[in-house]
Amino acid sequence: MKTLSSLLKALRPEQWMKNAFVLIPLVFARKLVHLPSVLDGLTAVLVFCLLAGATYLINDLVDLKADKVHPLKRHRPLTSGRISTRTAKWTATLLLGSSLLLGNFLGRGFLLVLLIYMVIQILYNLKLKEVPILDIFCISAGFLLRVVGGGFAVNVSISNWLIICTISIAMFLTLGKRRSELTLLGSEKACVHRKVFVHYSPHLLDQMIAIVTAITLLSYMLYCISPLTIAKFQTEHLIYTFPFVLYGIFRYLYLIHKAHQGESPGRVLTSDWPLLLSVVLWGVCCVLIIYGVI
Repeated sequence: MKTLSSLLKALRPEQWMKNAFVLIPLVFARKLVHLPSVLDGLTAVLVFCLLAGATYLINDLVDLKADKVHPLKRHRPLTSGRISTRTAKWTATLLLGSSLLLGNFLGRGFLLVLLIYMVIQILYNLKLKEVPILDIFCISAGFLLRVVGGGFAVNVSISNWLIICTISIAMFLTLGKRRSELTLLGSEKACVHRKVFVHYSPHLLDQMIAIVTAITLLSYMLYCISPLTIAKFQTEHLIYTFPFVLYGIFRYLYLIHKAHQGESPGRVLTSDWPLLLSVVLWGVCCVLIIYGVI
């Protein structure tokens, strides 16, 4: 029982919140009241949870030695020895197979997204995590593929605005994660943990964060006031969700710089009530506005 609990922890269920991105096309296509689409969307979330669990195990296997010098990651089940490498390998294989088998029922487009996601994760773990800038793009691509996969799962097209907003917020979260890792470990230990940190500095990452923060806010604001958006939802009220986005980003920046958090976006979201509340209020307001309640 103790091994099973450790194995579940190694799958990092606290990170599965990222898979909520899969449901974004379902919400913005106004299919929340269409039961078959909802079931397909939830199935897609389950598939990405299985796939994410497998990739986390693979990542831990590849980074086993490097994680031993990390103040937090050295306590992970695989790194600390609470589960064996053999168990991790078999579990990762089972989860990969299950995700592909289940994903096949959601269509070829969705299955193709899963395969692309897997290829990127494999390349990232083998080499690209050591390549500056590309490592950030690889992590961010996972968020975009979740949204695209969600679109295929519920059979809706993804708007250009949604793609831009997803990419920018994904880059924002990824850069925040990198900065938090760098400041937590210090330059010397960070370079031991990840070779790519040789190429980064807090100042450089802050400049990148500033750029993607501006892009995120501007793209979402333009999406809300776009004539196509107004025509699609038949309302101009979506712009009233902008303050929640603005507060959420400012709060996350505060947590990165002042509270020294951000290494795990999922953990930050679930542990910081002001940030969580802003996300929930944004989601509720979006649903009420998009579906014509307000």
